[in-house]
Amino acid sequence: MTAHDLLWLFLVFGAGIVLGLFYFGGLWLTVRRILSAERPGLLSFASFVVRTAATLLGFYVVMGGRWERLLIALAGFLVFRTVAVRWWGPGRLLSGSETNKGGSLAN
Repeated sequence: MTAHDLLWLFLVFGAGIVLGLFYFGGLWLTVRRILSAERPGLLSFASFVVRTAATLLGFYVVMGGRWERLLIALAGFLVFRTVAVRWWGPGRLLSGSETNKGGSLAN
């Protein structure tokens, strides 16, 4: 493996992290806005479609026709998912006024 190949591996891994940031960051923003949205179903569906389409397009571009790059980008995506769960996990997403003692949304 040459230095050039190693550089590509790091760039593709980083691109996977950026795709994860886009996807899961968009999900986080959607969840934050859903309680105050006028049409929460439409917001959820539109967010899902846009995030998924953009992320799949990003994977396609990063892949460049090589499955190895796709796997490495997916690894970066999953690493970011793990980090995002720790950052934005249960009990950290909503402020105390929006949750009850059990941590679920108050109705």
